[in-house]
Amino acid sequence: MKSLHQRLTLYSDGNETYTFVPAEPVGARSLTIYRNSGDIVLNAPNTPLPVTAERSPKTIYGIYGMISLAMSEYIIVITGRELRGHIMRQNIYRATEYDILPLNPDVSVQSPPNAVEAHLLALVRSHLQGGSFFFSYAWDITRRLQAQWATLQQDGDKALWEIADDRFFWNKFLQGRLIDITSTNPDQNLSAYILPVIYGTFDIRPVSVGIHQLRLCLISRRSRYRAGTRYFRRGVDSEGHVANFNETEQIVLVGGDDSGTQLSFVQIRGSIPVYWAEINTLRYKPDVQIMELQDTIDAMRAHLQENVNLYGQQAIVNLVNHKGHEKPVKEAFEKYIEQAKPPKTRYEYFDFHSECKNMRWDRISVLISKLEDELTEYGYFHLDSNKSEPLKLQTGVVRTNCMDNLDRTNVAQAAIAKWTLNRQLKALKIIQDNDSVDNYDDLIRDFREMWTDHANFISLAYSGTGALKTDFTRTGKRTRKGLLEDGYNSVMRYLKNNFFDGARQDAFDLMTGAWFPRRGWNPATLVVDRRPLLIRAPPYILFFSLFMICAGLTLPRTSDYSLFYYFLLWFAIAAISLAFIFVHGIEYVNWPRLQPLTDVIYYEGPGFRSGRKGMGLGLPALENLKEGAAAQAKAIAEQHRRVKSKRLEEIEMGTKRVD
Repeated sequence: MKSLHQRLTLYSDGNETYTFVPAEPVGARSLTIYRNSGDIVLNAPNTPLPVTAERSPKTIYGIYGMISLAMSEYIIVITGRELRGHIMRQNIYRATEYDILPLNPDVSVQSPPNAVEAHLLALVRSHLQGGSFFFSYAWDITRRLQAQWATLQQDGDKALWEIADDRFFWNKFLQGRLIDITSTNPDQNLSAYILPVIYGTFDIRPVSVGIHQLRLCLISRRSRYRAGTRYFRRGVDSEGHVANFNETEQIVLVGGDDSGTQLSFVQIRGSIPVYWAEINTLRYKPDVQIMELQDTIDAMRAHLQENVNLYGQQAIVNLVNHKGHEKPVKEAFEKYIEQAKPPKTRYEYFDFHSECKNMRWDRISVLISKLEDELTEYGYFHLDSNKSEPLKLQTGVVRTNCMDNLDRTNVAQAAIAKWTLNRQLKALKIIQDNDSVDNYDDLIRDFREMWTDHANFISLAYSGTGALKTDFTRTGKRTRKGLLEDGYNSVMRYLKNNFFDGARQDAFDLMTGAWFPRRGWNPATLVVDRRPLLIRAPPYILFFSLFMICAGLTLPRTSDYSLFYYFLLWFAIAAISLAFIFVHGIEYVNWPRLQPLTDVIYYEGPGFRSGRKGMGLGLPALENLKEGAAAQAKAIAEQHRRVKSKRLEEIEMGTKRVD
C-alpha cells in the first residue's frame, strides 16, 4: 500500500499560488494550486520554488480537502494532530487544528466579503472543531480487519484512497477534485496528497490478563451518507442509507502486530429504515410522524441487502418501546420488514425499558440469551500470524437500534461485545472456561471506560451531548448519580436539539456534499430572519417582561398592594408571550436553512402523526404570512435541486465525477 506524505511545508507566492512541498523524501514532487484559475498541478521532481514565495511557519499534516462556497473555493489543511495510538505498526492521529486557505485573491477568511460567505465559513469551522476526525498515513482506518484481509492481494500497491470504504471516507466529497485529477491523468497522480479521514472514535490500550499481555482497541466509523443531527436526520432515504449509521469494531491483539494473534468483532447501528421523523414543536417529546411512501419497502430492502452484501447474515435488534410515544415507529418497522422479507435476516424485539425497569440493568442478559445462537454462528475474525488463512471469519452482524441509536443501543452493544470478548479469551486459553473477564480488574475497567467514551463521542456527534446510561457501561450498575447526570444531559439535549441544531445540520450537509452553493449565490434568507414580525416579537416581549419582573423586586414598597398590579401586568404579559411561543412552537425551532424540511414538517400524505402541536391557532392573516415565508424557503430548495440535477446530468455525460 502506498503511504502518504506526512508533513508538508506551505509556500505562498502572493496572490498567485499555494505550493505544498513534502518534507520527505527529498526531491518528492510538490503540489501547486493556482489561486486565480484554480488549477492543480503536480510538479516535476526538484522543481524550484518561485523566488518570491513565502514559507508558512506552520507544518501541514495533511490536506483535508477543498470546498467551494459562494465567493471562492477554499483549501482546508490540517495544522495540528494528536497521536492516539499505534496499530499494525502504524500511527493513528486525531486532527486538532485546521487552516482554511482561500483561492480567490479578493477573499479573506478573516474578513469575508459578505454575510453569506461569513456564515458558510462559520459552518465549516464549527464542523471541523466540533467533530472527531481520525486518520493514518499508511493503515486503512476506514475498513475493518476482515475486509482488509479479504482484499489483501487485490489491494497491492493501490493508494489509500482507492481501497477506503466509501461509506466511512468522511472527507471524500472534499477530496473530489484531487481524486478526479488522479483518475483522469496518470502523470498527475496526487494519491500521496489524498488523506482519507473518518468521523468516529479510536481507542487502544494495553491490558493484562494474568500473565498475558494484550491490547484492546475500539474503533467506530460514522457513515457520511444521510449524516446529520438527532431530529433532522431520521429513518432511511431512497437509496437505502439510514441516519446515524455507525460501524463499531472491537479488536484484541495478542503478541506483536505481525507476529501475534488478531481478533476482530464488528457490530453496526442505524436508524429504523422506514420514512419517519420527529417534528420539533418545543415540547419535550416531538410529534412522531410516519410517512407511508410508495418506495418504503424498496428503500428498506436496499439498506438491509447492503448489510447482507457487506457483512453476511444479520440479526436486527429493535429496542424501542412497545407502547406510548415510540409504539408507531415499532409497528411501522415490523410491518415493512414483514413485507420486505429480507434474506439472511432475523428480527429480534427487546423492550429495553420494560425488561430493565427499576434499574434492573442486569436484565440485558435476557437479550444476550436470545441472541446467543446467532452470536455463536456469526463468530468473529481470528487471524494467527503463523497461519496462511484465518482460523475464523465473522459471517454475520448484529444491527441494533433504538429511537436515537444512542443510549439503549450503547448498553446493548457493550453487553454483546463483552460476551464476545469472554468467548474469544476462552478460545485462546487466556482465561478458563469457568472464568470471566469480570474477574480481571484492569481488563474490565479499561473495557468499560472505552465503551463509555465511545458512547459519549457517538452521542455528541448526533445529539450534541454525552450519552445517557453511561454509569451502567462504566461501572456495570445503575446509580443515583447516573440518573442525575442523565437528567442534565436530557435538558441539554432539549435545548440544543430545539435551538441550535439547525446550523449543525447545515454544516453536515455542506461538508458531506449533500448541499453545495452556486458561485455568486447570496440569498439574504440564509442570514436574515424572514419570519413575520408577529412571530419574531414574542420572545423579546417575554424577556423584557422577565426583566421588568426582576426589576420590580428591587423597587421600594409602600404597602402590601403597591406592586400587586405591576407584577400582575408583567406576569400576564410573560404568560401570554410564553403561551403564544408554545402554540406556534414550530416557528421557534432552529431549523436547517440549506435544505429546509418544509415537506416533512407539513407532510399531509398517508401515514401517521401523533399530533400537530406547535402549528398555531390557524388565524388566516398569520397563516398567509407564514405560507409566504415557507414558499420562499421551498423556492430556494427547489433552485438548488435544479442545480444539483444539472450537476448530475454533467456527471452522466462524463464531464464530472460523482463520489
